[in-house]
Amino acid sequence: MTATPATLFVVATPIGNLSDLSPRALDTLRGADAVCAEDTRHTRQLLSHFGIERPLVALHEHNEEALAQKIVARLLAGETLALVSDAGTPLVSDPGFRLVRAARAAGVRVSPVPGACAAIAALSVAGLPSDRFAFEGFLPARPAARRERLARLAGETRTLVFYESSHRIAESLADLRAAFGDERPAVLARELTKLFETVLDGTLAGLQAQVEADADQRRGEFVVMVQGAADDAEGQVAEGRRLYARLVEHLPPSTAAKLAAEISGAPRKALYGG
Repeated sequence: MTATPATLFVVATPIGNLSDLSPRALDTLRGADAVCAEDTRHTRQLLSHFGIERPLVALHEHNEEALAQKIVARLLAGETLALVSDAGTPLVSDPGFRLVRAARAAGVRVSPVPGACAAIAALSVAGLPSDRFAFEGFLPARPAARRERLARLAGETRTLVFYESSHRIAESLADLRAAFGDERPAVLARELTKLFETVLDGTLAGLQAQVEADADQRRGEFVVMVQGAADDAEGQVAEGRRLYARLVEHLPPSTAAKLAAEISGAPRKALYGG
C-alpha cells in the first residue's frame, strides 16, 4: 500500500513578541512529526516556551540543497513537517525556498501558516506609499557592491524595503543618502514588536544624523524603507548619477558627466558641478 503524501507547513514565528504566534501556528507545530528549523537551538527555546516537544531538523543555507530531497522523501512517506526560520516568515531573506521548490516538484502539498513578517510589519506603520513596493532584503556587505546595487535602484518609483544589521546600519544609511539624495523621504524601523521598538521618519539625511547621534539607534535589527523616485525627472537624475559613477572611473569628470547626461537625459549640472 502506498503511503499518502502529507503536508509541508511553512510556519511564521514571532519577530519579537511571543504573543504574536498564532493559535493555528501552535496547533501546527504541536501536530508536526518534525520541525525543520534554521537554528535548532533558537527554535527549541521557542517551542519550550509553549510547552511543545518535537524532533528538530537543522535546515539552513549551508545544508538545504543536500537535505531537501531527504526531507521530501519523509513527506512522500506520509509525514507532516513544519518549516520555520529564526524569526518571521520563512523564505523572506531566510532559507527554505529550495525545500519548498523540491516539495512542490514532487507533488507534496505545501501550505502556509501566516504570521509575522518584519518587512510587512514595518511597511504597515511607515506612512510611505505601500500600494507598490520592492523588497530588496539585505544589501551587499561589501561597500562597492552595496553602492552599485543602490545606484541601480535610485530611479525606482516603488517604495524600497531593505533589511539591515546593527553593525552596518550607519554606513548603509550614508550610502542610501549618497545614492538617493539628502531629501528622499525614508523610515527606519528598529526592533519591531520588542521592548525597544522605535520607528523614525524623515529624510535620509535626517535619519542618518539621528542614528549617528544616538548609539541606541544603532542597536538591534532594522527595516529601512525609502520612498520611490517621485517622477521621471528624478529618475533621470538617478540614472545619470549611476552612469556618471561608472564612467568617471575611466574618463575625466567633465567628459563622464557629458556622456551620462546625454544618455540619461538628466541635466549635466546635476551630475557634475565642474
